Amino acid sequence: MNMNAQSRLQEILSKGDFAVTAECGPPRGANPEVVRKKGELLKGYVDAVNVTDNQTAIVRMSSIAACSHLLQMGLEPVMQMVTRDRNRIALQSDIMGAYSLGIKNILCLSGDHQSFGSQPDALNVFDIDSMNLIRTVQTMREQGKDMSGFELNGPPRMFIGAAANPFADPFEYRVIRLAKKIDAGADFIQTQCIYNMDRFKEWMKMARDEGLSEKVHILGGVTPMKSAGMARFMNNKVAGMDVPEPLIKRMAGVPKEKAIEEGLKICLETIAELREIEGVHGVHIMAIEWEEIVGQIVEASGLTPRP
Repeated sequence: MNMNAQSRLQEILSKGDFAVTAECGPPRGANPEVVRKKGELLKGYVDAVNVTDNQTAIVRMSSIAACSHLLQMGLEPVMQMVTRDRNRIALQSDIMGAYSLGIKNILCLSGDHQSFGSQPDALNVFDIDSMNLIRTVQTMREQGKDMSGFELNGPPRMFIGAAANPFADPFEYRVIRLAKKIDAGADFIQTQCIYNMDRFKEWMKMARDEGLSEKVHILGGVTPMKSAGMARFMNNKVAGMDVPEPLIKRMAGVPKEKAIEEGLKICLETIAELREIEGVHGVHIMAIEWEEIVGQIVEASGLTPRP
């Protein structure tokens, strides 16, 4: 394995091709078959697979281990890393460990608060925030040094990702925050799932006006909806989500047995629009625990075969 070679995701984005990534949540247990099964469903349809890091603060198999299982299958992982559970020593140690295993992409996140998860009485760490984590990975890669300035024997040359939410308030601050993440060292951005296309286009326009879309690869997030109830729940209960009323009405306006089909239609329309927006370099499909739908979405969008 060439440790200095670019990741496949980096190669595809650098060439200017439209990238496709998806998501894989590790199991609540040590059974690697769960990861392999999900990997098989995604194989050939995506350029890289995001592996979540104890998402929604529920104890799961570690992201590094799940990434390693996917690598063995010939899939390329994007290791998500949250600052909720580890201090700066453990974060840096895990970054080096992950890279030594061949994991070349990282998505730097703060993480859902533990009060939402399976261990609400756990202490959180948040020693550094996601912005510091981005900068740390960038310093390790570019300067070959850790946070204390110690020279590393084999720097982790990670392709660095960050998340962006164009739908949170205050809206004006969204692009400022994007600029800060780019300054810290983000190479690519995956956004919150997009339902309010007008607002997303407005955010992209602001990003282009600031020259930010030239400096970073933006991948638009999409999540297929299964029902009007899911649409309402996401709009009312999930922080930073924006599902416009006409979409909720559209989902509610079809018979129950047609809801999944309608949700997929909306998802495909969103991807088609994303491909037309200047500065959008890919799509990130978040279909957690519904990995079997990803191939269908990618094929129906005309995004196969993958390079």
